[in-house]
Amino acid sequence: MEQYFEISGTDLQIFLPEEVDHFNAEQLRKEADRILQSRNIRRIVFDFSRTQFMDSSGIGVIMGRYKNMRFMGGTVIAVHVNERIRRILTLSGVYKVLDIYEGQAVPSNMF
Repeated sequence: MEQYFEISGTDLQIFLPEEVDHFNAEQLRKEADRILQSRNIRRIVFDFSRTQFMDSSGIGVIMGRYKNMRFMGGTVIAVHVNERIRRILTLSGVYKVLDIYEGQAVPSNMF
């Protein structure tokens, strides 16, 4: 699997691929869960800078990690969200539970 994960301190940044479909989502979920079990992660950052398509399995990955982090007292955010992905996140309700940042709106001290 391409390098989708970067750990910095207690942050796990997940660089989502161009298409987040059932196949990719399952791989992302497994690896993210493995990292969460082995490291002291306090924040997950989903980076959508490359993503053009996401189906319901991608929403499932985000919501599942959100529930895990919430249980552990951590946070989850989404960055570099384009218009198309923002629409998907809004329609699915994810927008209500995550802080979402577009392009240059990301605070420079976030990472």
